[in-house]
Amino acid sequence: MTGAPGRRIRLKHERISSELAREIRSGRLRQGTRLPGEVALAERFGVSRTTVRAALAELSEDGLIATRTGKGSYVLYDGEPLDNPHGWARALASRGVASQVRVLSVVADRAPDLAAYLPDGARVVVVERVRELAGPGGAAARPLSYERATVPAVGPLADLPSRGLTGSLSAELAAAGLVVDHGEQRAACRPLGEREAALLDREPATWFLHTCRTSLTADDALVERVESLLDPEHFELSLSFGPAGDA
Repeated sequence: MTGAPGRRIRLKHERISSELAREIRSGRLRQGTRLPGEVALAERFGVSRTTVRAALAELSEDGLIATRTGKGSYVLYDGEPLDNPHGWARALASRGVASQVRVLSVVADRAPDLAAYLPDGARVVVVERVRELAGPGGAAARPLSYERATVPAVGPLADLPSRGLTGSLSAELAAAGLVVDHGEQRAACRPLGEREAALLDREPATWFLHTCRTSLTADDALVERVESLLDPEHFELSLSFGPAGDA
Protein backbone atom coordinates (compact mmCIF):
# COMPACT_ATOMS: atom_id res chain seq x y z
CA MET A 1 0.00 0.00 0.00
CA THR A 2 1.34 3.39 -0.94
CA GLY A 3 0.63 6.81 0.44
CA ALA A 4 -0.37 9.99 -1.33
CA PRO A 5 1.83 10.96 -4.31
CA GLY A 6 5.00 12.71 -3.16
CA ARG A 7 4.46 11.75 0.48
CA ARG A 8 7.01 9.41 2.06
CA ILE A 9 5.62 6.65 4.25
CA ARG A 10 7.34 6.70 7.65
CA LEU A 11 9.10 3.55 8.74
CA LYS A 12 7.97 1.70 11.87
CA HIS A 13 10.86 2.92 14.02
CA GLU A 14 10.20 6.51 12.90
CA ARG A 15 6.55 6.28 14.00
CA ILE A 16 7.62 4.88 17.38
CA SER A 17 10.29 7.52 17.96
CA SER A 18 7.79 10.23 16.97
CA GLU A 19 5.23 8.95 19.49
CA LEU A 20 7.77 8.71 22.30
CA ALA A 21 9.17 12.15 21.40
CA ARG A 22 5.66 13.63 21.80
CA GLU A 23 5.35 12.01 25.23
CA ILE A 24 8.72 13.39 26.30
CA ARG A 25 8.10 16.92 25.01
CA SER A 26 4.60 17.04 26.50
CA GLY A 27 5.95 16.18 29.94
CA ARG A 28 4.17 12.84 30.16
CA LEU A 29 7.61 11.27 30.37
CA ARG A 30 9.48 13.60 32.71
CA GLN A 31 13.19 14.27 32.67
CA GLY A 32 15.01 11.48 34.48
CA THR A 33 12.19 9.00 33.94
CA ARG A 34 13.43 5.59 32.91
CA LEU A 35 11.84 4.36 29.70
CA PRO A 36 10.28 0.90 29.63
CA GLY A 37 12.63 -1.86 28.45
CA GLU A 38 12.94 -3.05 24.87
CA VAL A 39 10.62 -6.01 25.47
CA ALA A 40 7.89 -3.82 26.98
CA LEU A 41 8.14 -1.26 24.15
CA ALA A 42 8.12 -4.02 21.53
CA GLU A 43 4.91 -5.42 23.06
CA ARG A 44 3.34 -1.98 23.31
CA PHE A 45 3.93 -1.10 19.66
CA GLY A 46 3.67 -4.61 18.26
CA VAL A 47 7.13 -4.59 16.67
CA SER A 48 10.45 -6.38 17.02
CA ARG A 49 13.15 -5.40 19.50
CA THR A 50 15.35 -4.45 16.52
CA THR A 51 12.76 -1.86 15.49
CA VAL A 52 12.61 -0.57 19.07
CA ARG A 53 16.40 -0.21 19.15
CA ALA A 54 16.32 1.83 15.95
CA ALA A 55 13.64 4.09 17.45
CA LEU A 56 15.66 4.58 20.65
CA ALA A 57 18.79 5.35 18.64
CA GLU A 58 16.87 8.06 16.79
CA LEU A 59 15.64 9.58 20.06
CA SER A 60 19.21 9.53 21.35
CA GLU A 61 20.47 11.30 18.22
CA ASP A 62 17.75 13.94 18.71
CA GLY A 63 18.99 14.53 22.27
CA LEU A 64 15.79 13.33 23.93
CA ILE A 65 17.18 10.28 25.72
CA ALA A 66 20.56 8.89 26.75
CA THR A 67 21.61 5.27 27.08
CA ARG A 68 24.44 4.62 29.49
CA THR A 69 26.24 1.32 29.99
CA GLY A 70 27.98 2.03 33.31
CA LYS A 71 31.35 3.50 34.08
CA GLY A 72 34.10 3.91 31.50
CA SER A 73 36.00 6.41 29.41
CA TYR A 74 34.46 9.29 27.53
CA VAL A 75 35.50 12.33 25.56
CA LEU A 76 35.33 15.91 26.83
CA TYR A 77 35.08 19.02 24.64
CA ASP A 78 36.40 22.08 26.47
CA GLY A 79 35.65 20.22 29.71
CA GLU A 80 32.11 19.24 28.69
CA PRO A 81 31.34 15.48 28.66
CA LEU A 82 30.19 14.49 25.19
CA ASP A 83 28.42 11.34 26.38
CA ASN A 84 25.74 13.42 28.08
CA PRO A 85 22.04 13.11 27.13
CA HIS A 86 22.44 15.61 24.29
CA GLY A 87 25.02 13.68 22.30
CA TRP A 88 28.00 15.31 20.58
CA ALA A 89 26.19 17.76 18.34
CA ARG A 90 23.79 19.02 21.00
CA ALA A 91 26.44 19.03 23.71
CA LEU A 92 28.53 21.32 21.52
CA ALA A 93 25.51 23.43 20.63
CA SER A 94 24.66 23.86 24.32
CA ARG A 95 28.05 25.54 24.72
CA GLY A 96 27.34 27.87 21.80
CA VAL A 97 29.50 25.77 19.47
CA ALA A 98 27.97 25.27 16.03
CA SER A 99 29.34 22.14 14.37
CA GLN A 100 28.54 19.99 11.38
CA VAL A 101 29.55 16.54 10.15
CA ARG A 102 30.81 15.99 6.61
CA VAL A 103 30.82 12.42 5.26
CA LEU A 104 33.97 11.82 3.23
CA SER A 105 33.39 8.25 2.03
CA VAL A 106 31.41 5.07 2.62
CA VAL A 107 33.11 2.00 1.11
CA ALA A 108 33.07 -1.79 1.39
CA ASP A 109 36.35 -3.33 2.51
CA ARG A 110 37.97 -6.13 4.49
CA ALA A 111 39.44 -5.80 7.96
CA PRO A 112 41.99 -8.54 8.72
CA ASP A 113 42.88 -6.80 12.00
CA LEU A 114 39.28 -7.41 13.16
CA ALA A 115 39.14 -11.05 12.04
CA ALA A 116 38.74 -12.25 15.64
CA TYR A 117 35.37 -10.47 15.83
CA LEU A 118 34.05 -11.36 12.36
CA PRO A 119 32.95 -14.56 10.56
CA ASP A 120 35.52 -15.98 8.13
CA GLY A 121 35.61 -13.98 4.91
CA ALA A 122 33.20 -11.32 6.20
CA ARG A 123 33.33 -7.87 4.70
CA VAL A 124 32.99 -4.56 6.48
CA VAL A 125 31.82 -1.05 5.68
CA VAL A 126 34.18 1.85 6.40
CA VAL A 127 32.75 5.32 6.98
CA GLU A 128 35.04 8.36 7.05
CA ARG A 129 33.74 11.63 8.49
CA VAL A 130 35.06 15.02 9.56
CA ARG A 131 33.40 17.16 12.23
CA GLU A 132 33.77 20.87 11.54
CA LEU A 133 33.40 23.98 13.67
CA ALA A 134 31.26 26.50 11.81
CA GLY A 135 33.07 29.78 11.21
CA PRO A 136 31.52 33.09 12.36
CA GLY A 137 29.70 35.22 9.81
CA GLY A 138 29.86 32.60 7.09
CA ALA A 139 33.61 32.08 7.42
CA ALA A 140 35.06 28.74 6.32
CA ALA A 141 34.42 25.81 8.65
CA ARG A 142 37.32 24.68 10.86
CA PRO A 143 37.79 20.89 11.14
CA LEU A 144 37.78 19.66 14.74
CA SER A 145 38.06 15.90 14.34
CA TYR A 146 38.38 13.04 11.89
CA GLU A 147 36.60 9.73 12.36
CA ARG A 148 36.98 6.35 10.65
CA ALA A 149 34.24 3.91 11.63
CA THR A 150 34.34 0.23 10.63
CA VAL A 151 31.12 -1.79 10.92
CA PRO A 152 30.19 -5.31 9.75
CA ALA A 153 28.48 -5.48 6.35
CA VAL A 154 25.39 -7.27 7.68
CA GLY A 155 21.69 -6.67 7.13
CA PRO A 156 20.88 -3.13 5.95
CA LEU A 157 24.50 -2.10 6.49
CA ALA A 158 25.57 -4.19 3.50
CA ASP A 159 24.17 -1.71 0.98
CA LEU A 160 25.31 1.40 2.85
CA PRO A 161 28.10 2.06 0.31
CA SER A 162 25.57 2.20 -2.54
CA ARG A 163 22.92 4.31 -0.80
CA GLY A 164 25.24 6.45 1.31
CA LEU A 165 24.97 7.61 4.91
CA THR A 166 22.47 10.44 5.18
CA GLY A 167 21.49 10.09 8.84
CA SER A 168 22.83 8.60 12.01
CA LEU A 169 25.28 5.70 11.96
CA SER A 170 23.98 4.76 15.43
CA ALA A 171 20.49 4.34 13.98
CA GLU A 172 21.90 2.22 11.15
CA LEU A 173 23.60 -0.08 13.67
CA ALA A 174 20.41 -0.39 15.70
CA ALA A 175 18.38 -1.18 12.57
CA ALA A 176 20.87 -3.97 11.83
CA GLY A 177 20.25 -5.41 15.30
CA LEU A 178 23.76 -4.62 16.55
CA VAL A 179 23.72 -3.79 20.26
CA VAL A 180 26.83 -2.83 22.24
CA ASP A 181 27.44 -4.98 25.31
CA HIS A 182 31.10 -4.27 26.07
CA GLY A 183 34.35 -3.16 24.49
CA GLU A 184 37.49 -1.16 25.03
CA GLN A 185 38.88 2.27 24.21
CA ARG A 186 42.49 3.30 23.90
CA ALA A 187 43.95 6.77 23.63
CA ALA A 188 47.32 8.24 22.73
CA CYS A 189 48.76 11.30 21.04
CA ARG A 190 50.43 11.08 17.64
CA PRO A 191 51.39 13.36 14.74
CA LEU A 192 49.12 13.66 11.72
CA GLY A 193 50.06 12.01 8.47
CA GLU A 194 49.92 13.98 5.22
CA ARG A 195 46.41 12.86 4.21
CA GLU A 196 45.06 13.37 7.72
CA ALA A 197 46.63 16.82 7.89
CA ALA A 198 45.02 17.77 4.58
CA LEU A 199 41.58 16.60 5.75
CA LEU A 200 41.92 18.49 9.02
CA ASP A 201 43.48 21.61 7.48
CA ARG A 202 46.60 21.34 9.63
CA GLU A 203 50.30 21.07 9.00
CA PRO A 204 51.67 17.52 8.67
CA ALA A 205 53.11 16.18 11.93
CA THR A 206 50.71 18.31 14.03
CA TRP A 207 49.99 16.39 17.23
CA PHE A 208 46.39 15.20 17.75
CA LEU A 209 44.64 13.02 20.31
CA HIS A 210 44.10 9.56 18.77
CA THR A 211 41.39 7.31 20.21
CA CYS A 212 40.38 3.81 19.14
CA ARG A 213 37.12 2.37 20.47
CA THR A 214 36.07 -1.23 19.73
CA SER A 215 32.45 -2.05 20.59
CA LEU A 216 31.27 -5.68 20.76
CA THR A 217 28.05 -7.61 21.26
CA ALA A 218 27.49 -9.98 24.18
CA ASP A 219 28.79 -12.75 21.89
CA ASP A 220 32.03 -10.84 21.16
CA ALA A 221 30.96 -9.99 17.61
CA LEU A 222 31.91 -6.63 16.13
CA VAL A 223 29.45 -3.77 16.41
CA GLU A 224 31.80 -0.94 15.51
CA ARG A 225 35.42 0.14 15.65
CA VAL A 226 35.93 3.88 15.63
CA GLU A 227 39.29 5.56 15.25
CA SER A 228 39.21 9.30 15.90
CA LEU A 229 41.71 12.13 15.62
CA LEU A 230 40.70 14.96 17.96
CA ASP A 231 42.05 18.50 18.19
CA PRO A 232 43.80 18.59 21.62
CA GLU A 233 43.05 22.32 21.91
CA HIS A 234 39.45 21.29 22.57
CA PHE A 235 39.32 17.56 23.34
CA GLU A 236 40.64 15.49 26.22
CA LEU A 237 39.94 12.01 27.53
CA SER A 238 38.41 11.46 30.97
CA LEU A 239 38.24 8.18 32.90
CA SER A 240 35.63 7.56 35.58
CA PHE A 241 35.85 4.68 38.06
CA GLY A 242 34.34 3.40 41.27
CA PRO A 243 35.03 0.91 44.04
CA ALA A 244 36.32 -2.51 43.05
CA GLY A 245 33.53 -4.79 41.93
CA ASP A 246 31.33 -2.02 40.46
CA ALA A 247 29.82 -2.76 37.05
